[in-house]
Amino acid sequence: MTDSRETIAAQVRDAAEHKTALQLQGGNTKAWYGRSIQATPLCLAGHSGIVEYEPSELYITARCGTPLSMIEQVISGENQMLPFEPPHFGAPATLGGAVAAGLAGPRRISGGGVRDCMLGAEIINGKGEYLRFGGRVMKNVAGYDASRLMCGSLGTLGVLMSVTLRLLPQPQREQTVVMAETPADAIHKMNAWAGTPMPITATFHDGENLHVRLTGSSSTIEKCQNEIGGDRIEQSEHFWDRVREQTHEMFVPGVPLWRIRVPPSTRPLDLPEPCAMEWNGALRWYATQAEASTVRAIAREAGGQACQFRGPPIDQVFHPLPPALLKIHERLKHAFDPAGILNPGKMYVQF
Repeated sequence: MTDSRETIAAQVRDAAEHKTALQLQGGNTKAWYGRSIQATPLCLAGHSGIVEYEPSELYITARCGTPLSMIEQVISGENQMLPFEPPHFGAPATLGGAVAAGLAGPRRISGGGVRDCMLGAEIINGKGEYLRFGGRVMKNVAGYDASRLMCGSLGTLGVLMSVTLRLLPQPQREQTVVMAETPADAIHKMNAWAGTPMPITATFHDGENLHVRLTGSSSTIEKCQNEIGGDRIEQSEHFWDRVREQTHEMFVPGVPLWRIRVPPSTRPLDLPEPCAMEWNGALRWYATQAEASTVRAIAREAGGQACQFRGPPIDQVFHPLPPALLKIHERLKHAFDPAGILNPGKMYVQF
């Protein structure tokens, strides 16, 4: 169990010297995400603990192995929350894994993504060097904020040591309403509402019904519900947990699950399986046995990208990058990890 910055840095330096590939591991609840790789495990779960928490300043700094559940419990005591509502996919989920995966939950449309909430990060690069980026406030960087490169990089650029995140106050009250809508009508309504000041913090369409989460005072929620219609549902927190953790029945187990990002107003895609939609239509989920080339062609035609989120190992998990963009990614990988030892091949064959 590695439990200190110095120990981890020494392990990375040794691996770089001997050209030994390392597989970064925290809670391992998202180990399936990305391409399958074979490498020597580097356990980071022991590098845990909250370094600094300032409720009045709405930020928290914690080490990479800190359980998400611990962070959420601590900030909940101050009526605060992580704005991007991260999925856990298991009790051992860690802060480092959440940032490295870069996945946001249903609140993404109002609270922003992981990258939007990053204030700073401390990492160990592929040479075993300790680097620090950003700080504790939003306007603290002159030039490019390298800390945000860590979001969604799946550990290919550096070993996260600690992360500083922006927080939000918990809402005064939340209420979810549901209404029967076709996919096309749901897309139209979600995009129309997105152009208004309505306090909508999550949307989810299950192929037949549209669920909308409203946030604010009782009077604000009642006014919005009168305008958009629908029936109130009980235990709405449980419902959104099922969406976030993908235990809702639309996320069919045992079938390849595709995560497709498209412009939110895009019409229903030409796939026969039922579609689950989030983020006002910008995020679409398909549990389908269709060929990867078919799914990607449909996503590309709609101006989007397709990722096989879960399923049997395939060579190209993420959407292929244009040659110029692929070259930029390769140069970033070489700059942060010149020996290519950190989760090599986790995102693409080249890195």
